Amino acid sequence: MQPAKVVDGVDIFIEGEGTETIVMIHGWPDTYRVWDAQVAELKHRYRCVRFTLPGFDIEKPRRSYTLNAMIRVLLHIVNSVSQKQKVILMLHDWGCVFGYEFYMRNKALVSAIVGVDIGDAQSKATGRSRSIGQKMMVSSYQSTLALAWAMGGPVGNLMTKTMARMLGAPSPREYISSGMNYPYYILTAGAAGSYNSLVPFVPKVPMLYIYGTHKPFMFHSPQWTENLAATPGCKVVALETDHWPMLRAPERFNDIVIKWLEKPAQNDDESSSSEEEDAA
Repeated sequence: MQPAKVVDGVDIFIEGEGTETIVMIHGWPDTYRVWDAQVAELKHRYRCVRFTLPGFDIEKPRRSYTLNAMIRVLLHIVNSVSQKQKVILMLHDWGCVFGYEFYMRNKALVSAIVGVDIGDAQSKATGRSRSIGQKMMVSSYQSTLALAWAMGGPVGNLMTKTMARMLGAPSPREYISSGMNYPYYILTAGAAGSYNSLVPFVPKVPMLYIYGTHKPFMFHSPQWTENLAATPGCKVVALETDHWPMLRAPERFNDIVIKWLEKPAQNDDESSSSEEEDAA
């Protein structure tokens, strides 16, 4: 598939002719392809915009992006595709981290948010909700990926692909490289551009949060989902999947998203809700 445009060296793919635009931002160790099933369904109603995160494209030069640099690129992309209207953000994994920060800095550009499996991941509340064993698991995979970034080359790539397999990541291995790991290096090594300056995410627009329950630890605190579900216009849905519900249960995922987007502020005859659904 050929990109519709290139912004700051990032290939942008646009499908659909709807009046509203959904900007889809993936995470580790994925590419724009992770949204294939969503675009196939949503493009009949919306303009779907997706791209591989800067630094994640194996065909592009290896480089890291500070938080400010990433947000600048996202701002340029959104401004280039928005048609001077607010956009809907659909976010997963690191896409949530960057997308939430983008929203907090550019609230006037966003109409609604669909967050997938990452909530208040870096909060003290999430840390307190994890057992010692869970904390060790998080530290282990993050430090391994940070080391793989630092090493680079064939060894770094092998370490990254091995960790992706261990974590059950569905992304095709030919698109995975150590170049995707710079967020973990910045996060764990306290390198320049540290993400410690992230603004606490407090959505003031309608938000749908979908997460998987079949994984060893959560990327949100119980308090966060409870508060979000109690917020007018917002909805929380737990699916029986792993970290990638949009890939593991695409039909159910798409159905939830479409119904919510039709009228995000008034879903199921109520302003907010939380529910669990089978989608194995």
